[in-house]
Amino acid sequence: VYTIGNQMMEALGMYYRDEGSKDIKGRAVDILRRMGVAAPERRVLDYPHQMSGGMKQRVVGAMAISGTPRVLICDEPTTALDVTIQAQYLRLLKQVQADTGVAIIFITHDFGVVARMCDRVAVMYAGHIVEHGSVRDLFNDPQHPYTQALMDSVPKLEEKVDRLYSIEGQPPLLWDLPEGCLFAERCPHARDKCQEYPPTFAIKEGHTADCWRLDPSW
Repeated sequence: VYTIGNQMMEALGMYYRDEGSKDIKGRAVDILRRMGVAAPERRVLDYPHQMSGGMKQRVVGAMAISGTPRVLICDEPTTALDVTIQAQYLRLLKQVQADTGVAIIFITHDFGVVARMCDRVAVMYAGHIVEHGSVRDLFNDPQHPYTQALMDSVPKLEEKVDRLYSIEGQPPLLWDLPEGCLFAERCPHARDKCQEYPPTFAIKEGHTADCWRLDPSW
């Protein structure tokens, strides 16, 4: 088991090979401080099991930005964090982006994170991008049936329902994908035409979707 400092210094050592361990440790402390870790000089001596989930997430973020990347991929970065810690961590990522100019790609199923953090969204189903556009376009005017179903699955405080909406059926097996529209078996609008995979249709500038319903001949 390695301390936080050991793990960070190993990552930093790949980028700053000409620096000594003391300088690299100083860089680790500075990055932890930038990520909002309290008392970073002491924290570099701690082990992961001595930290909370939110603090571990900050350390992982510190390791990720240690090499000054141009693109940072965050795969479900708020998983297992309570709502308050999630908000703090997302604010921190926004600040890191503002300070460094790094582009951040979020992979998430949380529409709250999407609405708060993203400029553009790509909706994926069975490994394919089925709709792409700005956050405003996708939230206000979703065009692909899967995107619409996802939006309908989000509970709304202003609506009282006896049963929450869910998407019927199961996604296809990734190693045995159908030749046509991948969502057809679960889509309430499917027709024979959907046995052929649709092209990408432009709804407006910067907003596209792969669905035959957007074909004028539909």
